[in-house]
Amino acid sequence: MGLDPALTVILGGAVVGFLLSVFGGGGSVLAAPVLLYLGGVSDPHVAIGTASAAVAANALFNLLGHWRGGQVKWPCAIVFAIAGLIGSFGGSTLAKLVNGQHLLLAFALAMAAIGLSMFRRPASEGDPSVHIDMRLAMRLAPLGLLTGLAAGFFGIGGGFLIVPGLMLATGMTIANATASSLLSVALFGAATSANYALSGLVDWRLAGLLLAGGAVGGVIGLAVSKRLQAHAALARRLFAVLIVSVAGYVAWRALAAI
Repeated sequence: MGLDPALTVILGGAVVGFLLSVFGGGGSVLAAPVLLYLGGVSDPHVAIGTASAAVAANALFNLLGHWRGGQVKWPCAIVFAIAGLIGSFGGSTLAKLVNGQHLLLAFALAMAAIGLSMFRRPASEGDPSVHIDMRLAMRLAPLGLLTGLAAGFFGIGGGFLIVPGLMLATGMTIANATASSLLSVALFGAATSANYALSGLVDWRLAGLLLAGGAVGGVIGLAVSKRLQAHAALARRLFAVLIVSVAGYVAWRALAAI
């Protein structure tokens, strides 16, 4: 006998929350597949809208933990997030017009890109004392807009784009970028889920189950993230293999249904 779907969703949410806390991105792409293939959701739009709501709340929860740790560069994070908020509304509006299975296929391609990008070793150094100025703001805003557009369309948190985007635009450290990215993940997810909710495409009960699991996973992730530093490269590669594998499965299911 298999696990109860509600319990499966909670466990899936815990995994998403853990990965979101440790890596700042990537884990959110697993939320929609959890709902589709383990939680009994049949409509891809409902899965993406519901997942976005839970991911937004999980990111906000994890953001508070990193804030207490003093890692969030708030001025940079706010400029990036506000610009991306506009993009996420546009992207999610466009996604609702796309056939569900075609959207899933595009989602799978985005997942594969996320996984492959994680094989690249991120830079470990940067400027921990970076402060925003007009030059940095002019670099952050367009990157945020494009990232929000992609996050809204694919129904993902976008952390895998936000972290390198923040590092590229400001030169901040990866630790600061990972922490700061969670503000954008939370806002992009909230905007996407709100847009889907306007069309009745969010299952709030399942979102609550994902959130409950994600809160537990986030606490565990915050506790073990420092201990994983010694094996961060290996952990990141294994995580990447998981994402690429799930992307292949999602693509196969989508193609079979088209």
